[in-house]
Amino acid sequence: MVTRNNHSHDDHDDYSWVTARLEELNARHLRRHLNIVQPFQADNRSFNSNDYLGLSSHPAVRQAMAKVAMQYGNGPRSSALVAGYTQYHRDLETQISQLKETEEAVLFSSGFAANVGLLSSLLSEGNIDVFSDELNHASIIDGIRLGKAYNKNCSVHVYRHNDMAHLDELLSSRCRRNRRRLVVTDSLFSMDGDFARLPDIVRLKKKHGFLLIIDEAHATLVCGEHGGGAAEMFGVQEHVDLHVGTLSKAVGSQGGFVACSASMKNYLVNKGRTLVFSTSLPIPCVASAQMGIVIGQREPWRRRHLEQLTRRIQQQIGSGAASPIIPIVIGPEQQTLEIADTMQKDYGFIIPAIRPPTVPSGTSRLRISLSATHKTSTVDELIEALIEVTRPRGKL
Repeated sequence: MVTRNNHSHDDHDDYSWVTARLEELNARHLRRHLNIVQPFQADNRSFNSNDYLGLSSHPAVRQAMAKVAMQYGNGPRSSALVAGYTQYHRDLETQISQLKETEEAVLFSSGFAANVGLLSSLLSEGNIDVFSDELNHASIIDGIRLGKAYNKNCSVHVYRHNDMAHLDELLSSRCRRNRRRLVVTDSLFSMDGDFARLPDIVRLKKKHGFLLIIDEAHATLVCGEHGGGAAEMFGVQEHVDLHVGTLSKAVGSQGGFVACSASMKNYLVNKGRTLVFSTSLPIPCVASAQMGIVIGQREPWRRRHLEQLTRRIQQQIGSGAASPIIPIVIGPEQQTLEIADTMQKDYGFIIPAIRPPTVPSGTSRLRISLSATHKTSTVDELIEALIEVTRPRGKL
């Protein structure tokens, strides 16, 4: 028989601290809300999605997902090590390893889980120094924090964003015997839209020797002749030891992965806690990801169209963007929210207002995310609206 504790309200902590914290966020214009959106729009005026190639709604992707769902439902609901690893999962791993030109690949429930599982396991034992770009994604930061919490012999060094001289200096000054070294960076930074200086990092790898991890979340299928990511685009794929990625952006599905050597895959299958203790991906997500990669490679016009749209915005507003992620830095949080609100209410464009802690204080911004589903005419209208709204405020 289950009994309940009938404590009075004063007998335990209440949630007044939660309310106080929310009020503080409100006062600083930093509180976030869940907004219901329409999943599909014929006239795509939403610039807030990471569906860079428009594959999430591609007829072939939808058909692949629906066919498998009707045949198997969601598939085995178990961790991969118990009963959740099917031939579909194996085939997708092979497909990813071919895309990334690695021996193997292993699936995770999300890109966030992939970074946390990989870094926490690699850093959890032995003497190790990890070097991380200051603008790396939160999942990299959290994976490093977790690994360091496990291992007192793990030292963390953060280098200034894309500052190769600083990274070189840190690597030179932390050159100690009997210590492993690891450098980790986003390949395409999600809030700034710029690329890691991968050729320079590879040169430093040849000079100092370290394990190189890159997070290709925003570059997979977007960059490179075959969609292999920024590493392919820069011609350095063979020098990257571990490629982390997601299936929930350009691939148009759900999930994450690490592309790596066979021995590293075996290590993660045994030591990666976010893999070992998570239910494996539903088979429909796996099937849609497989088809997403096929379509992404079969229809290169999608990448070319993204490049054309990026160049168009560069020319019109003087953006330094070289990727489909285009930040318009406003600065103050309240003003950023007001501009985003005006863009939606008066012009019908949905552009997210990005604020701390996602970006540093004082650098709140509009984050434009382009997609192959955007028409050139729609992007031209967006540019006109941005100029009308932001230039009187001195922001463009």
